[in-house]
Amino acid sequence: MKLVVINPNSTQTMTDKIIASARAVAAHGVEVEGRTAHGAPASIEGHYDEVMSAAHLLREVQQAEAQGADAIVVACFDDPAIGACREVATGPVLGICEAGVKAASMIATSFSIVTTLPRSVPVIEELVRKYGLGHQCRRVRSAAIPVLALEEPGSNARQLVRAEILRAIEEDRCEAVVLGCAGMSDLTEWLSEETGIPVIDGVTVATKFAEALVGAGLRTSKIGAYAQPIQK
Repeated sequence: MKLVVINPNSTQTMTDKIIASARAVAAHGVEVEGRTAHGAPASIEGHYDEVMSAAHLLREVQQAEAQGADAIVVACFDDPAIGACREVATGPVLGICEAGVKAASMIATSFSIVTTLPRSVPVIEELVRKYGLGHQCRRVRSAAIPVLALEEPGSNARQLVRAEILRAIEEDRCEAVVLGCAGMSDLTEWLSEETGIPVIDGVTVATKFAEALVGAGLRTSKIGAYAQPIQK
């Protein structure tokens, strides 16, 4: 099985971190290939960045498809252009927000999300409603850190994320927390130990969900919304 994990931004160090997280949980015999959307913004923080990254992301999806990918993970919590990605792919395409919140709904009756900047909060709130989990999501919170601060040694980003999770436990009374950025994937185990509740990383659960869908013989439907794009 070949699983391709795509970072829709152009920061290679973030891709390296994401791929390490995916490979750490991948089953024996699963090949995990990482791709970076070169030419896209360095980080995706809002609607403008999503649009500017979309063409670069789709290029990587098409190349992965042409090179035999069985499934694709789009490793940005905004799930950018996920519908378009599914149109051009035949295997499953998973966004890490959808994977993360659906995993949370299976192990807890309530959860909160901790993301980076405040501007990402309404974007994620809309996604949670779209995925039908607004009744279980207690709150989408911001640790007030830029995405790229997660790549900077000495930025104190990990401590700020930890502090926000602890506030979520106390104020939201949530039973689990979903990390709202792929760049947080390497913090998952430490944060779970530090806070005492399940902390969910969308990269790792999307990797396992993708394996399961491929293993079950499922592919993206090509009737209706995810049909191949019309050639023009």
